[in-house]
Amino acid sequence: MEPLTDVRDISRIAYAFMASKALFAGLHLGLFDKLAEVPQDLDALSSASGAAPNRLYSLLTALVSLGLMVKEGERYANAPATDRYLVRGRAAYFGDYYTRQIDRLVYPKLDHLTPAMKGEAVDGLYDHEFADPEEAADFTIGQHAGSEGPAYMLARRVDLSGRRRVLDVGGGSGAFSLEICRTNPEVSATVLDFPNVVGYADRFAAEGGLADRITTLAGNALETDWPNGHDVVLMSYLLTAVSRPAVDALLARAWSALPSGGLVLVHDFLIDDAGTGPDLAALWYLPMMLGNPDSSALTESELTGTLARLGFVGVESEELISEITSLVVARKP
Repeated sequence: MEPLTDVRDISRIAYAFMASKALFAGLHLGLFDKLAEVPQDLDALSSASGAAPNRLYSLLTALVSLGLMVKEGERYANAPATDRYLVRGRAAYFGDYYTRQIDRLVYPKLDHLTPAMKGEAVDGLYDHEFADPEEAADFTIGQHAGSEGPAYMLARRVDLSGRRRVLDVGGGSGAFSLEICRTNPEVSATVLDFPNVVGYADRFAAEGGLADRITTLAGNALETDWPNGHDVVLMSYLLTAVSRPAVDALLARAWSALPSGGLVLVHDFLIDDAGTGPDLAALWYLPMMLGNPDSSALTESELTGTLARLGFVGVESEELISEITSLVVARKP
């Protein structure tokens, strides 16, 4: 990112939260769903959404200005990306990720960012191990929607020929296990996560017809004994969510759990070695560190270096989601 020289660019950052809330309001009101088939005018959208025309007009204008909608005369229509990703029922839909996880959980947590920076105790995203069932549901179902695309990419990027069992540590809804098992018919998986979370992995496995190949284990990845018999350990979006000492502990546990020839797969937000970005990867460390005062942004070389020190060989890293996440693969000799 080039250094900013114009105050308007600073303003765009300062006002960005308004754009987020406009997007979330559009999803909550079902506006994008209502435009899935044909463009509609203000009165039709007002009637369908229950929002008064004067207020809705302001929101629609904002959504058009952001490029989420287009206006054709007096009628509104979805932008192409909106139609693909924000209309419920579409194959690539992940609006639930924005409404359930980002809007309801992540967004309000960031109100406490400044106190957290000063060392004050604040609640993080994972506090109390998702003791609140409703919050656990919102986070897990939302994350499932957000993970389906990356899981599809990862499952087709990694060669698991000859592998039999994957231990999906902190696997949440099991989105990555589902795609790995779909792509590799000979592979089965175990999802390890908190008690209020793994039930959703069971549910999604059953809905996907994979209940016979995906099992779950309720527990804390740092405390629960990892089961034997797995030749692949997967950790996706896990290292971001723990303290820096816990990163080393989890990687050491992966080493101990794997047999000779076993693979470790780490998918997460990694910043560049210069500490300059990418921006979306860097920003994700802010909500994640709220409950982890000992956490810090993790660079690619720090992760690959730790794996090498533990004894892993053939350590390789590549971008998975462009400018957001990286995939690191290593083998235990």
